[in-house]
Amino acid sequence: MSRSVTSVAFDAMGTTVEVHAPTEQIAAALRTVRTVFRTWDESLSRFRPESELSALNRAAGRWFAAGELLFSVVSRAIWWADTTGGTFDPTLQRQIEQLGYSRTFAEIGTGGALPPLAAPVTGGGGWRLVELVPERRQIALPPDVGLDLGGIAKGMAVDASLEALAAAGIGVALVNAGGDLAVRGLPPGSDGWPVGLEPLPGEAILLRRGALATSGTLRRRWHQGGVARHHLLDPSTGYPAAQPLATVSVIAASCEEADVAATTTFIHGLAEGAAFLTSRGLAGLLAAETGDVVRAGPWPEGTG
Repeated sequence: MSRSVTSVAFDAMGTTVEVHAPTEQIAAALRTVRTVFRTWDESLSRFRPESELSALNRAAGRWFAAGELLFSVVSRAIWWADTTGGTFDPTLQRQIEQLGYSRTFAEIGTGGALPPLAAPVTGGGGWRLVELVPERRQIALPPDVGLDLGGIAKGMAVDASLEALAAAGIGVALVNAGGDLAVRGLPPGSDGWPVGLEPLPGEAILLRRGALATSGTLRRRWHQGGVARHHLLDPSTGYPAAQPLATVSVIAASCEEADVAATTTFIHGLAEGAAFLTSRGLAGLLAAETGDVVRAGPWPEGTG
């Protein structure tokens, strides 16, 4: 094995995906991860009318026969909604689109000002009425409910990418999808992967195993009729979470868990969010818009 690691990047699932692997394996690693993300994006994007997720959302109110990938991700999303008491809610597709996030963020950014909200937004909780039949991979959404799997699907795609890399004989890698990342093995000659943290310039940690995910409002912001919006919705209201947080980063065993925990923590807010992480034995860094930083659980020492 060479003593160096190379990184490459491509766009998928509405973000930039970075692949880090030993130099002599980087071409194979890129092909492997591209294949995973292409498959997941084509099946699970709510921005693709032809995706299976879009077909499921259009079929709300009746039974839908899902493919293996879609059924697996929906099942996990509903499980996490139940586990977090609904603070993580994957059934807010109609609310987020009503608030103006009905196209990719790149399209929103070039489309000019969005018109004002036409009608009040309702709260979430529709996940409680989603029906799943594992034996036949059937899903039934309530008539007024749609799924948005963007966050958890991205985290799960990172996990799936590392599994595919291992199957391809690539045992040292880092895959980062817009701040949702996971590692396998250690870089040659190092005892961890240096990972920078937003919004703390110069601060980084060494991630030796597992995953780290960051949720925040530094990037996905827009205005609707002059009102500031962001993509992290509070299920109790259906509107963007009114928390004084800029970002939340969470370390967990899988990117799936880290992503869900980061989103849940953000919606809880600073104090309740830190308590949530501590109750689950997870490590997190909560950065407030004021500049205050709270470290929850066994957060590792920084390198910067």
